[in-house]
Amino acid sequence: MAAYYALMKLGLGLYRHMLTRENFQFARQAGATHVIAHLVDYFKGAGGSHDTQPTGTDRGWGMAGDPNALWTLDELVALRREVEAAGLRLEAVENFDPAHWHDILLDGPKKRQQVENVKTIIRRLGQAGIPIMGYNFSIAGVCGRVTGAFARGNAESVGMDGPVDVPMPNGMVWNMIYDPNAPVGTVRPATHDELWNRLNEFLKEIIPVAEESGVTLAAHPDDPPMPTMRGQPRLVYQPQHYQRLLDLYPSPANALEFCIGSLAEMTEGDIYEATDRYSRQGRLAYVHFRNVRGKAPAYRETFIDDGDVDMPRILQILKRNGFDGVLVPDHTPQMACAAPWHAGMAYALGYMRAALNALDRAS
Repeated sequence: MAAYYALMKLGLGLYRHMLTRENFQFARQAGATHVIAHLVDYFKGAGGSHDTQPTGTDRGWGMAGDPNALWTLDELVALRREVEAAGLRLEAVENFDPAHWHDILLDGPKKRQQVENVKTIIRRLGQAGIPIMGYNFSIAGVCGRVTGAFARGNAESVGMDGPVDVPMPNGMVWNMIYDPNAPVGTVRPATHDELWNRLNEFLKEIIPVAEESGVTLAAHPDDPPMPTMRGQPRLVYQPQHYQRLLDLYPSPANALEFCIGSLAEMTEGDIYEATDRYSRQGRLAYVHFRNVRGKAPAYRETFIDDGDVDMPRILQILKRNGFDGVLVPDHTPQMACAAPWHAGMAYALGYMRAALNALDRAS
């Protein structure tokens, strides 16, 4: 059998509670070579299953972390070494904790202090040898999704059943509670221009630090990709908006956490053209490789081979444009067995590895 020589790498994203030796071994056994680590505990105080992706209620996923406890250099180095001990590479940390940057998103009184928080985190990632920080510059965050037997064979998956603009309560941002004692009331809606201005200020402060630290900042598109969620504006809810984000601060350190599923859910543009456009620019830090059926605000996440997107065609475009980064399956439906998450991920990783091998043999 031919060796596995694909330029693109296969990775697995793991939530905080899943950053264990057993799951690192699982990733390696399934053919992955890289890990994307989520250090935010999305499920804190939320209850429910901790193996599926979080969906939450109007009160969000759960509680944000400790505002006074940034991720330390020691814990970042220890995580990288544990990942490496399993024969993998720690490619990225995905998502800041709302406790550490809520007033950057909200333009609140602690914004200046929290900009310094983010700078400290970026410097520590660089010192720890972790090359990418994924983030989602969003007030409402990932919200409004529903779960059900939506995928092939009635597998449990997530989707959306219509717009969700119930106002956010005070003390919430990015679909998590950062202040449980906030006054009764709701968060003032921002405008799209205000949110873009906040992002512009953020990038001007953070990208120079990222450049100095050898860290790439990778922006995720809005999920779900709606003009507003919970009455708050969204930034990248159509494919062309990614270009505006890149043009705010032209730098190799200002890149994209390119989510095929979120982009395919968008009501404008073409997923293949968008993949070609941004990969030709060399602006993809890593790729969320998942499939969907339908468009926002009514879509379903599917098995990787069963949605609207021709996933091998996406790989062909990426290869043609020289993308040599990491692909992760992101989300996947849960399979009917004793280990639903692991089975779903093993299926996705197996498909991805076979597709990459086939692409290599064809070239």
